[in-house]
Amino acid sequence: RSLVVVHFWAPWAPQCAQMNEVMAALAKEHVQVAFVKLEAEAVPEVSEKYEISSVPTFLFFKNSQKVDRLDGAHAPELTKKVQRHASSTSLPAVSSDNAREDLNVRLKKLINAAPCMLFMKGSPKEPRCGKGFSKQMVEILNKHGISFSSFDIFSDEEVRQGLKTYSNWPTYPQLYVAGELIGGLDIVKELEASGELDAVCPKAQKLEDRLKLLINKAPVMLFMKGSKQVAKCGFSKQIIEIINSTGVDYETFDILEDEEVRQGLKTYSNWPTYPQLYVKGELVGGLDIVKELQESGELLPILKGEN
Repeated sequence: RSLVVVHFWAPWAPQCAQMNEVMAALAKEHVQVAFVKLEAEAVPEVSEKYEISSVPTFLFFKNSQKVDRLDGAHAPELTKKVQRHASSTSLPAVSSDNAREDLNVRLKKLINAAPCMLFMKGSPKEPRCGKGFSKQMVEILNKHGISFSSFDIFSDEEVRQGLKTYSNWPTYPQLYVAGELIGGLDIVKELEASGELDAVCPKAQKLEDRLKLLINKAPVMLFMKGSKQVAKCGFSKQIIEIINSTGVDYETFDILEDEEVRQGLKTYSNWPTYPQLYVKGELVGGLDIVKELQESGELLPILKGEN
């Protein structure tokens, strides 16, 4: 019943030595847990069986069954996982039918989390697939300007194993569109070669079109750091106080939440700083201009679209 944590490590990797110290500390705290160190390169057949492509990697076993894994030197995450699995060892096992049902509900939600979902090893910025399949998949989708969200299967062993069964597809990456499995890298390559990929996957909205829509989202739009409830810089706070004093209704967009909009709008409007105020899709300006307009009495008519 006890939990076994296996650390696949390499003597040449300094991060492994650090994680060994973390394991030693955890072993003192959780005496009922068995901590094991395994030199990954000394047991290649074991490393291959468990798809160990980098060190450190931690596998968690309960009743001789692998229940979780952690890739990389993440001490807080390792501590969290050990605590979670160690505390659940003494609890009665959930009936496997219920567990399976809960997992399937979760998988369905994940598959439908975005119109186009990619389940991969790592993230689009940092694919972590030994053979490079996830990296190739991301490159193809980006090349075609396809809008997609991704899920790192290394972050969740339950999803990683469960999705194989759920979709009857044994390998990763896996691409889903509108909740339906398209397939892995080979199929996506075939779709690309036949010219069908663009028809199958939703295109990313062009940034210019997106900015146009945002600027025109309300008659008065303020692009700022934070929101009208909580301004996150002094200039944004001042401009909000000025607009509030006019009593005119307006909407805000938090540029800290979206790096693409933050950089793109500077170029689009040829205005290098924030906040930026727009009325009926036209740029009025930043804080200094709004202050001048307030002083000259022109601000209210401009906000009302009379000027």
